[in-house]
Amino acid sequence: MCGIVGYIGPRKVCDIVVRQLKKMEYRGYDSVGLAVVNENGIKTIKTVGRVAEIEKMVADAELSGVCGIGHTRWATHGEPSEKNAHPHSTNKVSIVHNGIIENGEELKGWLESQGYALESETDSEMIAKLLDFYYDGNPIDTLRKVSLRLEGAYALGVLFHDAPDAMFALKKESPLIVGICDDEKFLSSDLNAILEYTNRYFVLEEDEIAVIRRNKVEIFGTDNEKVEKVESVANWQAGVTDKQKFSHFMRKEIAEQPCVLSNIIRKNIKGGAPDFSADGIPDDYLRKFRRICIVACGTARYAGLAGKSWIEKFARIPVEVVVASEFRYMDPILSRETLVIFISQSGETADTLAAARLVKAAGTSAIGIVNTAGSSITREVDYNIFLEAGIEVAVASTKAYIAMLAALYLLALKLGLLTGNLTNNVHFLCNEFMDLPEILEQLLADKEKEIEEFAQFCLKFEVVFFAGRGLDYLLALEGALKLKEISYINAQAYAAGELKHGPLSLVTKDTLVIALATQGYVLKKTVSNLQEIKARGGSVLLIFKAGLDVPRELLSDSLKLPRVEDNVTPFLTAAVLQLLAYHVACAKKLDVDKPRNLAKSVTVE
Repeated sequence: MCGIVGYIGPRKVCDIVVRQLKKMEYRGYDSVGLAVVNENGIKTIKTVGRVAEIEKMVADAELSGVCGIGHTRWATHGEPSEKNAHPHSTNKVSIVHNGIIENGEELKGWLESQGYALESETDSEMIAKLLDFYYDGNPIDTLRKVSLRLEGAYALGVLFHDAPDAMFALKKESPLIVGICDDEKFLSSDLNAILEYTNRYFVLEEDEIAVIRRNKVEIFGTDNEKVEKVESVANWQAGVTDKQKFSHFMRKEIAEQPCVLSNIIRKNIKGGAPDFSADGIPDDYLRKFRRICIVACGTARYAGLAGKSWIEKFARIPVEVVVASEFRYMDPILSRETLVIFISQSGETADTLAAARLVKAAGTSAIGIVNTAGSSITREVDYNIFLEAGIEVAVASTKAYIAMLAALYLLALKLGLLTGNLTNNVHFLCNEFMDLPEILEQLLADKEKEIEEFAQFCLKFEVVFFAGRGLDYLLALEGALKLKEISYINAQAYAAGELKHGPLSLVTKDTLVIALATQGYVLKKTVSNLQEIKARGGSVLLIFKAGLDVPRELLSDSLKLPRVEDNVTPFLTAAVLQLLAYHVACAKKLDVDKPRNLAKSVTVE
C-alpha cells in the first residue's frame, strides 16, 4: 500500500525524491518522509500528512547528498504519527518499507533483549534495528542475514551511513522496480514515480538484492551471486499522470473511458469478431475449459460478476466468482478443465497474487486481466489480457473498471464462439460494442449537468440504496462502492427482488434508492419493486434506458441512457454512476482522488 521511492544521481536529491513522492501519494497519504546520505552520514525528516508538508520542510532544511529514499505511508501497524512515519533510521542505516512483517512480536522481544529500544508502533522499525545489529560493513551480507529473519511481505529501500554512493533494495512479495537512466537511477514501488525521467527499468524478483549506483545496477540472487536481468521498457507516457484541464484525476480518468474502449477494440476485435492473438492467447488454450473461476477484490470482483453473467449467457460455461482474500482458505477445487482468471488493475494486489501463486503451484490453468505489464500477477499465469487503460491515479477505479468489463465481455464472446453457442450473433454483439466509444463520449458530454443536479439531491440523504436486477444489480454493487469510497455516504446495493426480504424495513422518507432499469427482460419486475419503495415513502432516482416502457410516476426524478443492446448497457451505466459519485464528493468538498483510509494499490493482505 505504501509508496517507496529513491534516487541517486547528479540532480538535487531532495527535489527529485519529493517529485517522486507526489507521483506515489495515491498509494498512501497518512504520513511522509525522506532520508539522504552523504559523507557526514544519514539525515532523516518526516511528518504526518501529505507530501506538501515534507516539501515545505525540505525547503527549510539544508540537506545535501547524491542519494536519497522517500516514503508515503498507508498505516497498517500504528496510527499515523511522526514516530510511525518512514524512513526509520539509526546511526548506521535508514530504511523505507512497504509490506507487513508477520513475526514482528518475536523480533521485538529479541531486539529488546539485545538492548534496542523501539520508539514506534510499526513493524518496519524492527527492520532498521535488525540491519543496525547485523551491519559489519558489508551491505549485501547484512541484507541477506536480515531477510532470513523476516517473515511476511516487504519491499525495502535502504541507505547505509558509510556507503553514500549507493542505495540498496530488497523485496519479497511486495513490488519494487529500479528505473534506469545513463548517469542516474531511481527506485520505486511502481512506474508512476519514474516515468518523468525514464521508461526503462528492472523488476526485482523474490529475495533479490539490488545495489544501485549512478552508473550501474547490480542485482544479486539468494546465493549472493550476480543475476543478469532483462531490461523492461514501459509504453506509458509521463504526461498521463497530469490532470490536464480537469480538477481531479478521477474526472480525467472518467473522460478517458471512450479512448480506453477504442484501444481495446483496436487490439481485441478483428474482422468483426473477438480476437486475443495480440495478447498471445491461442484459441486451443481457451477451447478446453468446462469451468471458470474468477478471483478478484473490490471493483475488480464486481467486474468479474458481470463477466460471469456474460460468460454463462454466451458460452454456457459455469463460472464462480470468489473474493481473493477468501480463495486460499476455501480449499478450492481445481482441475485440468478449470480456468482461473485473476483480475487486478495493478497486478500487485496481495490477496489476488497469493491466490495466483496457489493456482500456479497446483498446475491449474490461469489468465491474468491486468493493467500493468511486468507486474507480479502477470508472471504467475499462463497468459494475460492487458487492459490498455494507461496509468490510473485516482484511488477510486473508473477507466480500469470499464477496461475490465470490456476484456470480460470480449472474452465471453470468444468463448461463445469456441463453444458454438454464438455462431450467428457474435458479429452483431461485436458491432454493438464497437459503437460504444462514440456513444459514451456523447453521453458524458450531454448528461453531466443533469448528473450534477442529481448529486445535489443526493446530499439530502445519509443512507442510499442501489437496486437493480440482472446486470443492473451487478452495476448497482459497483455504483454503491463508488459512492461510499469517495463521498463517505453509507451506500448499499441490493438485488431489487431481495428488498422485500429484509432491506425494505429500512426504507423511510429519509431513504434514497438509486434504481437501475436498463434490462428489458426484467423491467416489469424491477418497476414493481420500485413501486413498493415509493409506497413506503422512499425517494427513487431512476436510471433507465431509452425505449423501455417506464411508468410515468417513476420518471419525475430520472436519467435516460441511450438505447443500446442490453448486454452493453453496463458500460454506459457504469460511467453515469461514476460521474454521480464524483459530483456528490465534489459537492461535499472532499478529497476525491485520495479518500480517507484507502490507497490505490493494496499490496498487503
